Parts: sequence; structure tokens; C-alpha cells
Amino acid sequence: MTSPLSIWVVSDGRAGIENQALGLAEALQRLTSAQITVKRIRWRGAFDKLPSALKAPWMLDPSSDPVTPSPGEEWPDLWIATGRATLPLSARVKARSGGRTFVVQTQDPRWKTQAYDLVVAPAHDGAAGPNVLSITGSPHRVTPTRLAEGAAAFEAALSPLPRPRVAALIGGRSMAFDLPESHAAELADRIATAVAEAGGSLMLTFSRRTPEAAKRVMTARLAHLPGLIWDGTGPNPYFAFLHFADHVLVTEDSANMAAEAASTGAPVHILPMIPLKPADKFARLHADLRERGAARPFDGTLEDWTYEPLDETERAARAVLERTGRE
Repeated sequence: MTSPLSIWVVSDGRAGIENQALGLAEALQRLTSAQITVKRIRWRGAFDKLPSALKAPWMLDPSSDPVTPSPGEEWPDLWIATGRATLPLSARVKARSGGRTFVVQTQDPRWKTQAYDLVVAPAHDGAAGPNVLSITGSPHRVTPTRLAEGAAAFEAALSPLPRPRVAALIGGRSMAFDLPESHAAELADRIATAVAEAGGSLMLTFSRRTPEAAKRVMTARLAHLPGLIWDGTGPNPYFAFLHFADHVLVTEDSANMAAEAASTGAPVHILPMIPLKPADKFARLHADLRERGAARPFDGTLEDWTYEPLDETERAARAVLERTGRE
């Protein structure tokens, strides 16, 4: 009998980054017996800004989890890492493990792409190579089971809401987009009109990047609708919102939220933001989601449509198993 896969999930610990590697590891665990160990690392301040090529493991901050086996422990079967902070470590794992460990990097590393056994990269990033698997969006942790589990704590608050229930996932300022107060107010008014005309309810959440002024104006203009506006305190209702949503509105700045929403089967409406520079990769992602039938630009209405929910994380997991001979 094949022994369980040992998997190390490595990131800098930021939820949006870690969830990509952890989501892929959990998909593998659903397909085969596996043990997952999460490793969170960060570099000492003096070395954090160094190029990846100049970083070495001894430069890690003492608060980092160990990224070498303890005495009597073996290197893992799989090293799944994500984020720029992990690249100097991932590029060395094959050699340091004596070839034992299969190295998977999510996102486009843009550095030493051939150093990893497999790169699971968003198709909209345009990465290419014999060891690159392109998927729509990024790996994530959203599954029907996880959504149902996350929804349990909010059942009493959300299940009685009038339908259609509309989840609005609001991002914020990034290198490519901005959400100034005036635009946030305009979006809020358009959302309020659509929900009111449909006789539905609203489930609204913001990201860490949402400007405070945008939060205030959107909350003020949408608070009269039936539903729930999460203020960032208490348990996070994100999974519950996706579980109960009949429609999902997502600002165009977040590739992760759009891909996660498209895994639910609910119509995904893309909300426009203020561009700060050309954002071709986001345009490519949204075009991909449109071609797959999942997403359309928000036109001020809550039009219904159906599509096959995306399951790109499992597709990536099966590719890992195939390449490691575990399929």
C-alpha cells in the first residue's frame, strides 16, 4: 500500500497567498491519502528586499517555521509554495532534498521557472514552459463542502434573507486599480438599485485593501437593504456569503475572488473600478471567465445564467499526482 503523501505548504503566511498553496494541498488530500504541514516564513528585515538570487536560508527571521527536516524526519514528498518570499527556498529544495521532494510553485515565479518540478500559474499571467500548468485563476480552498461548513455559523442570519441573495465582494486600491470615495458611492447606488428592483438582499464584505472612505460611503448607502454588511469584527462570513449567494458581484481588481466566485456556479458580475495603469492580465482573466460562461460585466441588473462551476484546483491536483506517479 502506498504511504500517505507528506506535503509542506510554504508561504509568508498572508491568507490570500497561503490559501493558494493550501488549497492545492487540500485538493490533493481529497484525491489521495496525505498529511499536510503548513510552514510560514519571513526574511529578516535587513535581507527582505534582496533579490531572490542573493537570499539564503540563514537570512530567514527566527520567527519562521523550520524549512528543513527535524532530526529523524525526512524531506516531504511534496513542497507546495506560493509567493515571492518562498522562491529562494523553493529553487533549492530539489538539491537539498537529494531529489526526494517534488517542488510545486503556484503563481508565475518570474524567476528560475525551470527550477521547480511544476509551476501552477494563472493563465492570465502568460507563463509558459514544459513544467508550467496554466489554469483559470489561482488554486483556492473554495469547495461546496467548505462553503457549507462555513455557512453553518451564519445559517440563522442568512437563510431567511429574501432572494435573490447577492454577495458583493469589494476589493480596493492596488497597483492597477483604485476605489475612491466618489466611485464607491456610484457603485453602491448601482448595487442598491439592482438589489431593490429584484426584491432581494445583500451580503457585503470588504477586503483589507478597501479604503476606509470607500467602506464608509458604501456602508451608508447600502445599509437600508435587507442583509448583512460585515464590518470586519467577529467570524468571517466570506464562505457563508458564497454558499448562500444567488449572484456574486466582484470588483475587477481581485483575480482570486473572481476565480473563487466562479467555482460556486452562481452568476458572477464584475464591478468596474478606476484604472491606474493598463491591466491586461485582469482583462485576460475576465475574458477567460466570460468564455467559460461564469462571469459578465455588471450591467446594473441581476440577470440569471448557468454554467459548469470551475474546478481548476482539482485539475491542478490531478496534474501533480500524474507527474509524481500517484495518479
